[in-house]
Amino acid sequence: MDIFMPDIYQKNIYDINYKKLKKAGIKCLLFDLDNTIAPISLKVPNRKIRDLMAELVDMGFTIIIMSNSGKARVEPYKDHLNIDASFLSKKPLKRKYQKIQKIYGFKDTEIAAIGDQLLTDILGANRMGFTSILVNPISCNEFSIAKITRALEKQIYKKLLKKGLLKKGVYYD
Repeated sequence: MDIFMPDIYQKNIYDINYKKLKKAGIKCLLFDLDNTIAPISLKVPNRKIRDLMAELVDMGFTIIIMSNSGKARVEPYKDHLNIDASFLSKKPLKRKYQKIQKIYGFKDTEIAAIGDQLLTDILGANRMGFTSILVNPISCNEFSIAKITRALEKQIYKKLLKKGLLKKGVYYD
């Protein structure tokens, strides 16, 4: 069950202590898109998202959207935020994570992956040895495949709660 345990758990992307991450040596932030950065109904980033991403770039982070969604969904965020993105990433598989590492030259210890799903975002980050950061989903509306993984995720949450490892709404960093 440890493979599903996030290193950090926060309510949303705005509550993460990015200064602490920077101090810990994190240089690259891999953000999931759907229900992490934005609800699936939002087609382009709003002002709050743009401001956060600009602030993180100003802090010296390399920001990359890493999404299992297709190019048409991810590209408007990539373009409006002027950051890099990986679409159809097939998280939690390692291939796209490894490609990003090769392109940018970051060590495992210099990357944090942020997302709302244990079975894709957290599992993928943990398999790579990255800092894994779980946030609550922004919305209940999801693409069909996410609905399937959420059912499995409920069982994992129950097991983690039973072991006293992770409780929804009890945040830590």
